[in-house]
Amino acid sequence: MDKLWLETYKEVGIRPEIVLPAENTSLIDIFERNFQKFGSHDAFVCMNKRLTFRDVDQESRAFSAYLQSLGLKKGARVAIMLPNILQYPIAMIGILRSGMILVNVNPLYTARELEHQLQDAGAEVLVILDKFASVFAEVAENTPVRQVIVATVGDLLGFPKGLVVNSVLKYVRKEIPTYNLSNTIGFNKVVAKGQKLPYTRPQLTLNDTAVLQYTGGTTGVAKGAELTHKNLLANLLQVDALFVSVFGESDEARSTMCALPLYHIFAFTVCAMYGMYKGGMNILIPNPRDIAGLVKEFDQYKPAFFPAVNTLFNALANNDGFKSLDHSGLKISMGGGMAVMPATATAWQKLVGHPIIEGYGLSETSPVATANPPNIKEYTGMIGIPMPSTDVIILDDDGQPVAQGERGELCIRGPQVMKGYWQRTDETANVMTADGFFRSGDIGIMDERGFFKIVDRKKDMILVSGFNVYPNEIEEVITHHPKVLEAAAIGVPDEKSGEVPKLFVVKKDDSLTEQELMAYAKENLTGYKRPRYVEFVKDLPKSNVGKILRKELRKDIPHT
Repeated sequence: MDKLWLETYKEVGIRPEIVLPAENTSLIDIFERNFQKFGSHDAFVCMNKRLTFRDVDQESRAFSAYLQSLGLKKGARVAIMLPNILQYPIAMIGILRSGMILVNVNPLYTARELEHQLQDAGAEVLVILDKFASVFAEVAENTPVRQVIVATVGDLLGFPKGLVVNSVLKYVRKEIPTYNLSNTIGFNKVVAKGQKLPYTRPQLTLNDTAVLQYTGGTTGVAKGAELTHKNLLANLLQVDALFVSVFGESDEARSTMCALPLYHIFAFTVCAMYGMYKGGMNILIPNPRDIAGLVKEFDQYKPAFFPAVNTLFNALANNDGFKSLDHSGLKISMGGGMAVMPATATAWQKLVGHPIIEGYGLSETSPVATANPPNIKEYTGMIGIPMPSTDVIILDDDGQPVAQGERGELCIRGPQVMKGYWQRTDETANVMTADGFFRSGDIGIMDERGFFKIVDRKKDMILVSGFNVYPNEIEEVITHHPKVLEAAAIGVPDEKSGEVPKLFVVKKDDSLTEQELMAYAKENLTGYKRPRYVEFVKDLPKSNVGKILRKELRKDIPHT
């Protein structure tokens, strides 16, 4: 396929290639440079508490020193199970500065999901919010974790012990469940201890692994996309090359409204990591469902950059308080994780004066693979053009490139493409072509200007508000219920979330009710994975070898 997007690069002023630093460079070099360059600038703010780059330097260094004092070696895995609070960036940067590998964990995981991820990653340390510690306690003995660092929302905020302000209460609205864990230490104690301990700067290269970002990949078995320092740094350079058309070349501080969860690769890279790279401030939002609270943060901080998913854009565009704000300081609104709906895009542009630029990516691509140029004049409904130094081809079922305008699987090659799936060489081989392209599993087309559009999915994945949900994981959980004979899950359209799971169930016991099944799902699946609809059926459509045919179940489902 011809690289038709190169002409678009010229038209909108985007450099076609990025220049990576020397091989002996790592993200630590970026952090250290900016700790010096932007020392007094605010790096992160949460609930009106600010951390400067100098604060982050000192506290993350102390966190690193503490981890090193545990005897952990370079490459040891340390998991973070936190919402968007100030402890997250300190732990994130501290882990990377120690030479260890960060493992992002969804704080709302059930015990079953958490156990799998910690076992698979081989995580020896877990940083967790006290609200979620009881979940880990259920499976602690089945994991390799030997040190638990427990954070409370009030850490770093300067509250007297036991005092919780209203904005925090909205997030931690329930009492902290009791838990019984050994080998625990408080987050503040870790930082205090680390400040008295020696820190050894690790020897890292671009090819060292930085993060394990868990994803279902092309199947429902959660596995870690192994992202190197090169992968993440390349994506930061690529995003910056894209944004220069609006922000210019300067390193002036750019504030980012970070309402997406930092454990998700979208916010991890384009909020936290990009802010550290550019010297900008991240406004951390622990509870984005509190729209009134989010509007107040917009009013107070007036961010220049707002990455979000369709549901959040839509909620704000229809909020009277948000409508009344001055949006002149907001320069880029970036949609990702799920498709932006045309009605949402129209309402947003009318309100803020610029279109949502839609992008596309995956955990395996660190994540941004394509995006619309930020200086476009209107929403395109496309996922944009490839990032600089990125090739995208469309292949047919035989692995051959299709002609321009024809459908096929989007395949991506570039410096942001993962090293592979953690300790799963066979799975890695299944998704990589011989010439280094990652098979996305998404079906797309390319237009005459090199813009791409997603038109279907090759895999059965369900996309719920930007989160991947895999039918076979839902089915595996549900079929363990003693009253279930068989089950199949598909995605159905949803106005708020894009898609939600629907379950088809064949009963083993006629006494089984929908309420009983939903309660079972709640015990074993995190919120966005739970089925929203259940339909009991006599049997499920199957192939001649007995495989459940989800495509037959989808036949009567309307497509958006």
